[in-house]
Amino acid sequence: MRQIELLSPAGSWEALRAAIAAGADAVYLGIANFNMRATAAVNFQKEELQEVVALIHEHKLRVYVTVNTIIYNQELAQMQEIIDLVKASAADAIIASDMAAILYARSIGVEVHISTQLSISNFESLKFYAQFADCVVLARELTLEQIREIIDRVRLDNIVGPSGELVRVEVFAHGALCVAVSGRCDMSLFEYNSSANRGRCTQICRRPYKVTDLETNRELVVDGNYVMSPADLCTIGLIPQLVAAGIASLKIEGRGRPPEYVDTVIRCYREAISAAQNGKFTADKVDDWNKRLKTVFNRSFSQGFYLGRKWDEWARFDDSQATKTKVLIGNVLNYYPRAHVAYVEVLAKTEIKTGEEFLITGKTTGLVRGVLKEMKDEQTVLEVAKQGSKVTFKVDAQVRAGDKFFVMRGKDNPS
Repeated sequence: MRQIELLSPAGSWEALRAAIAAGADAVYLGIANFNMRATAAVNFQKEELQEVVALIHEHKLRVYVTVNTIIYNQELAQMQEIIDLVKASAADAIIASDMAAILYARSIGVEVHISTQLSISNFESLKFYAQFADCVVLARELTLEQIREIIDRVRLDNIVGPSGELVRVEVFAHGALCVAVSGRCDMSLFEYNSSANRGRCTQICRRPYKVTDLETNRELVVDGNYVMSPADLCTIGLIPQLVAAGIASLKIEGRGRPPEYVDTVIRCYREAISAAQNGKFTADKVDDWNKRLKTVFNRSFSQGFYLGRKWDEWARFDDSQATKTKVLIGNVLNYYPRAHVAYVEVLAKTEIKTGEEFLITGKTTGLVRGVLKEMKDEQTVLEVAKQGSKVTFKVDAQVRAGDKFFVMRGKDNPS
């Protein structure tokens, strides 16, 4: 099997460092307003792009910047400024869907990846866009067989991009699905004048709805399900088929997700890709990966359209079904590198106990996981630490003063 790229989201410094540590091959991110997560509080700023790209390249990963919203006349100069910054930063490509962005990027020599927003669903469409782009993210509504047919035609007809290499095909592997065709939706625009195609979706589809008979005023809650809110995509069990189809890149959705989500998902898919390529992919491993994936944000799981869509794969709930949740406990006060010990202040009202799983996150630290095997208050060994305590414990990797300290607990028992 050929090498396949594992493409991670990064919406914050912590998530970016988590992606690097977890084994991603490439990272995609957004800056300013021209991306499909424009309202996310975790977008990078224009002034940070140079530093972000340098960090990613230092770790031998590729970086793609999203410029994938629709763009209006009055914004053309701003769009060009963003792409100029991408070029100056030496980022590897932009992800775009508006022809204004695509054409401008090509005119200054910036590599283009076509966003799923263009909903490319057949070989002829891919062939047309190949004159502008070296990578195409196909429509999310295709089956695995349809994807395989497109890739076979790319090889047969030797369809190359501006680089002179065969056009690469990318698909989504994990994360949120949208009820609209490849995410192109106007519900939010009509209801709240906030366009999903401008990165400002209010997610009103992810609510329960009822049908009203206007003659009798009788109401019916539709099935008890969230009928416009699909379950999240999870293809961990399909990795051998996806790799064998010739897909060049597997994309993980989630630029709005926290670092522990990125860490868990990237590690699971990294292991699955390696297992598929080494002939060690087993049902038991799939069960283990699924169990781990369910510990972080999810609306329950679906295989999307890859094997043909099932009509009962709608979300049952409007919030995450993660089996674990993180609870903010306090802050790191210091770290002693020779002893590999963190010094932490407990600020939360809840107690913490030895044996609990912890997370420490920070802009420079990224994400560090561990288990509280032993805690000390001064020289006293503690089984339990209460609010106001200042404790030390072993940490395998370096953390820093000011980092946030969390414990992971069952969703139904966070305190």
